[in-house]
Amino acid sequence: MATYRTLLRTPEFAPLFFGSAAQTAAQTVGGLALGTLVFRATGSPLLSAVSMFGPSLAQVLGATFLLSGADRLPPRTALPAIALAFAAGTAVQALPGLPVGAVFAVVLTLGLVASLGGGIRWGLLNEILAKEGYLTGRSLFNMMGGLMQIAGFATGGALLTVLSPHACLLLAAALYLTAALVLRLGLTTRPPRATGRTSPSVTWRTNALLWSSRPRRLTYLGLWLPNGMVVGCESLFVSYAPHAAGTLFACGALGMFAGDVTVGRLLPAAVRARLAIPLLLLLATPYLVFCVHPSVPVAAACVTVASAGFGASLIQQERLMELTPDELAGHALGLHSAGMLTLQGGSASLAGAVAQLTSPAAAITAMAAGSVVVTLALATAARRSLPRPRGDRPGRPGRAERAGSAGPAGSPGPAGSVSPAAGPAGPAGSAPERSLS
Repeated sequence: MATYRTLLRTPEFAPLFFGSAAQTAAQTVGGLALGTLVFRATGSPLLSAVSMFGPSLAQVLGATFLLSGADRLPPRTALPAIALAFAAGTAVQALPGLPVGAVFAVVLTLGLVASLGGGIRWGLLNEILAKEGYLTGRSLFNMMGGLMQIAGFATGGALLTVLSPHACLLLAAALYLTAALVLRLGLTTRPPRATGRTSPSVTWRTNALLWSSRPRRLTYLGLWLPNGMVVGCESLFVSYAPHAAGTLFACGALGMFAGDVTVGRLLPAAVRARLAIPLLLLLATPYLVFCVHPSVPVAAACVTVASAGFGASLIQQERLMELTPDELAGHALGLHSAGMLTLQGGSASLAGAVAQLTSPAAAITAMAAGSVVVTLALATAARRSLPRPRGDRPGRPGRAERAGSAGPAGSPGPAGSVSPAAGPAGPAGSAPERSLS
C-alpha cells in the first residue's frame, strides 16, 4: 500500500490535493455563512437547510444531461473553471439585500456546475494513482476534507460572531479563487479519457450501462441512501443550535477524519471489507439520542461518534472501481458523486420540512431511524443474493450464481471479492462524503 508521503511526491497529486483543500475551506466557511444568513432572514429550518445543501438537488440534472463530460473534458481546464464559477456565485450571494429567491437561484446553478466536478476530479485521481492506489489517495483526500471542515466550521463560527455573513461569503469567494489558481498552475495538460462529444444521449447510455450491473447497482444504492439520510440530520444543526452549529459541524468533521484514518490506513483489507454494515449503523445510530433533545455537549459527542461511520464510503468506492472499466472511471465516480449529493440535498429538504412541522430534534431522530432501516434492508438484500449451495438444488445454480451478482455491504461478490453498501463531498465534488454543495 502506498504511503501518504509517497502520494504527495506523485506528480500532479499535490496541486490536486491542495486545490481541493482550498475549495473545501471555501465550502465550509461559505456554507455556514449562507445557512446563517438565510436562517436570520427567514427563521425557517427548511430554507436554512436547503440553502446549505440545496446545490446537491441540482446534481440529478447534471447526472442526467452533463455527466458524460466527466471523461470528455480536459481536467486542467475544467477544474479551475468550476472553481471560478463557485467564486463568482459566492460573491453574488454576498451582495447586500439580495432576495432569498435570487440566493436560491444561484445555489441551484452552482449545484448544476458542481455535478461535473466530482467525476472529473476523482477520475483524474484514479488516473494519477491507478486503481491500486485510489483508496489510499481518496482516504488522504477525505482526511484533508475532514481537517479543512474542522478548521473551516470553527473559523466560520468564530468569524460570524464578529463579522457579517456577507463578509464571510466574500472570504469564501477568495478561497475559491485561490483553488482555481493552484489547479491551473499545478496540473499538466492531459487528454480526456474518452473521445466524442458530451451530450445527454451519451450520458444516458453510460448511466444505463453502469446501472445494468447488479453489483454496481447495489453498491451505488449503498453509497447514496444511508449517507444521504444522515446528512439530512446534519442539515438541521443551524436550526437545532443556532449559536453552536459551527461546533457541531466541526465535531462531525473530526469524527469523519478519525473514521477515514482508521479505514484508509489502519485496517487490513480483509478486515476492512467486513465493516461496511457496522460503519453504516454507526453513522446513524447515535443521532437517535436527539429524540430527548440533548444539550450541545451531548449532541456534539453523538455527532463525533456517528461521523466516524462515513469511513464506509472508502470501502464502497474501492469496490466500485473494481467493478468499473478504466475508460468509464470518471463517469462512474461522477455518477456516485452526483447521486450521493442529490440524495443529500433531497434528505436535507425532507428533514427541513419535517422540522418545520415538528421540531429539529424530532426530524433528526426520524432521518436517523430511516438510515438505520435502509442499512438493515441493504444487509438483508446482500444475504439473499449469496449463492445457494449446489447441493440444495441439484443441477440448478442458485439465483445469485446465475446472475454472477453480489449484494451490497459486506456480501461476497465475484471472484471472492467483497462488495460494500452504503459522505463533507465538497463543492464540485471536492470534499468527503458529507457535502454542502
